[in-house]
Amino acid sequence: AAADGKLERKIMEQKNLLMAIVLSVAIMLGWQFYLQETAPPPDQKSTEKLQTPGPLPKPGSGVKNTVPMINGTPSQPSGINARDLKLGTVRTPQSVPRIKIVSPRLTGSISLIGARFDDLTLEDYRETIETDSEKVTLFRPFGTDNAYYAYYGWVSADTQHPSPNAKWTANRDKLTPDTPVTLTWTNKDGVIFEKAISLDENYMFKIQQRIINNSSKEVNVRPFGQIVRHGTPDVLDFYILHEGLLGVFNGVLEEVDYDDLQDQKSAEKTDNTTGGWIGITDKYWLAALIPDQKTSVDTRFSNARFLNHTTTKDDLYQVDFGAPVLSVAAGTQSNVTNRLFAGAKEAQLILNYRDQLSIARFDLAIDWGWFEWLTKPIFFVLVYFTGFLGNMGLAILLLTVIIKLIFFPLANKSYRAMAKMKALQPEMLKIRERFSEDRMRMNQEMMALYKKEKANPASGCLPILPQIPVFFALYKVVFVTIEIRHAPFFGWI
Repeated sequence: AAADGKLERKIMEQKNLLMAIVLSVAIMLGWQFYLQETAPPPDQKSTEKLQTPGPLPKPGSGVKNTVPMINGTPSQPSGINARDLKLGTVRTPQSVPRIKIVSPRLTGSISLIGARFDDLTLEDYRETIETDSEKVTLFRPFGTDNAYYAYYGWVSADTQHPSPNAKWTANRDKLTPDTPVTLTWTNKDGVIFEKAISLDENYMFKIQQRIINNSSKEVNVRPFGQIVRHGTPDVLDFYILHEGLLGVFNGVLEEVDYDDLQDQKSAEKTDNTTGGWIGITDKYWLAALIPDQKTSVDTRFSNARFLNHTTTKDDLYQVDFGAPVLSVAAGTQSNVTNRLFAGAKEAQLILNYRDQLSIARFDLAIDWGWFEWLTKPIFFVLVYFTGFLGNMGLAILLLTVIIKLIFFPLANKSYRAMAKMKALQPEMLKIRERFSEDRMRMNQEMMALYKKEKANPASGCLPILPQIPVFFALYKVVFVTIEIRHAPFFGWI
């Protein structure tokens, strides 16, 4: 009797566990959909005259931090001429001299004031499924609402370096995959700062930062890169999708939500890595800084609204990295090569960049989730099926049928077990009626019936458990991958 009681308790525990899993998933997804439907529209925040924050200092390098405050006041003595930190009057995008970006998949411009990447449009993607809707804009010019831009520069304690307001000259007026552009700025001591910028056929920029020291003394400069986003964007806020700041440091992915930085005490997160990348992601789009993969760099997630001790209510999110200090002797030159990804998170393209450029875990730019080992194969099977069916919807249907066929033995076992339990229902009802006043005796008779008929109440539920991760992974693929975004089915669907 004791053994029978233990068996029944174990069966009940299994049934309760299964119900808890199913209810938890249903509640989680239902809550996320409720939040999406009831969330208020984002506030339209006014444009602030914000100074671009500086990079991280390198300990012991003699090059101190140059994070400035609003209106150009340094947050701490920096050893650098404060004049170089002032932004001055914000110009309208139309009044700023620019280098055009023209490529099959990416268009826009680079501002010659500050040499910022602050105007990028994705030619292959539109905001909605309507053919005449606006193309997706990734970067927005400094000085406009919700400005979003990337910037590569230097800091130095012993020579004048280009400020975020510096005016650069260019060797040509257009950047294309076939024609790179070199930007040049020279300080009063004759030190030349150059940015040689090239672009591939997709979304990867290559930036070679070069220092030519024509002065009479050695100079120490520290290259850095940063991406800045003004204001908190409207996000889906789904548990299964990360939108915000992220990076891979020493092979480990770190994700930081926008609200993680909306507090004075947690407005900055720093790390150090050799290899990896750091950026800001939306559901389908990514902007990422990719430093030299063999160089140790300091990285940072931050909200400069708090770091700069300002009174503005607008958040100013930033990711940046600081490379090692370059010591450039008089009459010599030195350079460092970094990259900037700004575009759509297309899975095969991301994997190609990871492998061809040896970018550590760049594939994690796509939120594959906990079941990455399962989500990726499902995605690439869908892509393969789409290749010969010519329709993503049909590919999803075909994959679903195949998955159901694979799990048919388990499902069939579950159906047989449930059928057997259904056949026992009359006998079980008799036992309940007969021993309704004696629950222990009723349980004993139930166990005896199960043994006699070789039935297990849990055997109809347990085969369902292995299928849960598979269909969760399929849902994840459909939800997060850009290849399924706006994919047509038939007719108007």
